[in-house]
Amino acid sequence: MIGRILGVPAKDNAKFHRWTQAFLSASNFKNPFFLIPTIMSLLGYLKKLIKARRAQPTDDLITALVLARDEGDHLSEDEILAMIFLLLVAGHETTVNLIGSGTFALLEHPNQLARLQAEPVLIKTAIEELLRFTCPVEMATERYAREDITLAGVTIPHGELVMAVLGSANRDAKYFDNPDELDIARERNRHLAFGQGAHYCLGAPLSRLEGQIAIQTLLQRMPNLSLSIPSEQIRWRGGFVLRGIEALPVSF
Repeated sequence: MIGRILGVPAKDNAKFHRWTQAFLSASNFKNPFFLIPTIMSLLGYLKKLIKARRAQPTDDLITALVLARDEGDHLSEDEILAMIFLLLVAGHETTVNLIGSGTFALLEHPNQLARLQAEPVLIKTAIEELLRFTCPVEMATERYAREDITLAGVTIPHGELVMAVLGSANRDAKYFDNPDELDIARERNRHLAFGQGAHYCLGAPLSRLEGQIAIQTLLQRMPNLSLSIPSEQIRWRGGFVLRGIEALPVSF
């Protein structure tokens, strides 16, 4: 979907998936310099796409970025590249994690899966619960304390680095009843899967909609969906920021 919005040809989706997967797995490599060829391939492709849109505008987001003007100023190539790369990674991998991990969570909780199949009207609250329960982005980007602040008896001095673990916050028993249980009808669910305040995810509405459509359609078309391997054999991707599974082998 992000590729379609940007204007990336569908035939290149597999390449983008491979490139973003490699980039997001950088923390697993002992020598991240091995990723330089992958990153250069992605940047080279995007530069060609930007050049093509400058020469022949079309109805897509890359064209809109190329043509954008603010009092005569326009985005540089580096700024356009940064925006595209952000959208490809943040807009693709996070939603993939929601759909994959969310489906896995439902298969691990057959009572909740059966309820969602019997009551499809619950899909919106189900997606909110899957966002909370699986937390596709489990750690926020870095923050710095603007002033001395004491949390849970620990004082964080002004200017110190703070790393907020969203996955932990979404299981906080002070804010969620039975936080370790999956409840697709949960009503009190002010999760932080999309962040908060000035850093709230701009793509939240699109991600929610994609999750609702994908999971509901999957369960409608494959009502007998089940795991084809023991759940202990499911492999999770490495990394500290994003949380998702490598693959989801199923029978239907």
